[in-house]
Amino acid sequence: MSEALKREAAAMALEEVRPGMRLGLGTGSTARHFVDLLGQKVAQGFECLCVPTSEATAAQARSLNIPLTDLDTINALDLTIDGADEIGPGLALIKGGGGALLREKIVAAASSRMIVIADHTKVVEALGAFALPIEVNRFGLGATRRAIDAVLENFGAPRNAELRTNSDESAFVTDGGHLILDASFGRICEPEALSNALFAIPGVVEHGLFLSLAKRAYVAAPDGVKTIEP
Repeated sequence: MSEALKREAAAMALEEVRPGMRLGLGTGSTARHFVDLLGQKVAQGFECLCVPTSEATAAQARSLNIPLTDLDTINALDLTIDGADEIGPGLALIKGGGGALLREKIVAAASSRMIVIADHTKVVEALGAFALPIEVNRFGLGATRRAIDAVLENFGAPRNAELRTNSDESAFVTDGGHLILDASFGRICEPEALSNALFAIPGVVEHGLFLSLAKRAYVAAPDGVKTIEP
């Protein structure tokens, strides 16, 4: 049922895509459905130019013959379609469960609009039940982790930043060559203040709080797809 709902949300977002658009392609299980559906349109002669947010999305797009470019070649994007791990009030998001948060945020920020696609389980009253991904530099990892733990404590959460690992217990490495610390807050009451506090840590490259970026969300539930706007 969940995959079917994700595809329904992706299909709704696809209706906003017009010929000739420059698109940002998200990463993750829901975004994968959108890329599949876009590939079907491209196979029928639909024209677009896309920037993928991860190597995995790039590989999927190439397999479907979707034309790709990058943000060195073009100045801006018309629209980015991406999923989310949590959707909170005002379309504040937590993203980065798939490890592509840095590229996802760069692409979203370069777009005129960002549309989020998800199933209804991702909508929450307050962000924070999903662990917040924090992308960090390898150098000085211990110092960065201690600084993040201090921020956690200041925001009423336990010192629990955990290094993300693969199934073989090796460190997960992002496409940009960084590491990820996952921090569980339980409830994030001040997302803007938390964002600023994390960015003040020198070793933090990016974090998964996406604030004031999404302009619309298509959320699929058993009773249909709902539209959410800020």
